[in-house]
Amino acid sequence: NNMTLFVHFVKDGEMSCIEIKNLTLAYDAEPVIKNLSFSVEHGDYICIVGENGSGKSTLVKSLLGLIQPVGGSITYSCKKCMKGIGYLPQQTSVQRDFPASVLEVVRSGFAGKGIFDFDFKGTDKRKAHDIMHRLKIEPLSGKCYRELSGGQQQKVLLARALCATESVLLLDEPVTGLDPVSTAEMYSIIKELNRDGMTVLMISHDVVSAVENANKILHISDSTSFFGTAEEYKQSEIGRRFLKGAAK
Repeated sequence: NNMTLFVHFVKDGEMSCIEIKNLTLAYDAEPVIKNLSFSVEHGDYICIVGENGSGKSTLVKSLLGLIQPVGGSITYSCKKCMKGIGYLPQQTSVQRDFPASVLEVVRSGFAGKGIFDFDFKGTDKRKAHDIMHRLKIEPLSGKCYRELSGGQQQKVLLARALCATESVLLLDEPVTGLDPVSTAEMYSIIKELNRDGMTVLMISHDVVSAVENANKILHISDSTSFFGTAEEYKQSEIGRRFLKGAAK
């Protein structure tokens, strides 16, 4: 039955990190993505771009298992890859006003831990400390999350996502609403994480920055989708059209 989703696991090294074939996603039986195929290699930095409503966030949620596809297959290279994905969602007003300390928010990224569960393993504590040190948010650990600036909040949420993974980050518009300085800092951090071996999939409306930072582009469209290198995207018809529109 080609309308059944099959999630497979294979041993590391046998294939791509994640393989998506003929994926179809729908809301209320109305397809939003049809027969999408692409692969994620270990160490990729893939930016997902496209028109509003094209299904970018829906795709990410399906990769996380939050939305059940109606067709196609998603194949993970190992269970660790599937279960250990760090996710930074779009922020909502409720999230911005969350009444918890920075340290509590960061530590909530560990699988199976509640946000006020302080029974952490020593390795978890060390990892949270190392991540906060790397993102330069250690001095904020005791502060209330909702009192931070937008850029500080995003770094805290990125630290939370990093606590959940060793290998793959999914980021949904991580710079939305940030000032130019915070935006540049966030892009720099993500680029550095990728250089150190983290596989990154990021939804972005900033197509200019996408082709500057990512090694591959996935453009989702109602008509024709594109998947290839950033250089190939810049030379493609759909890429030239989007980049021209962004320059206006």
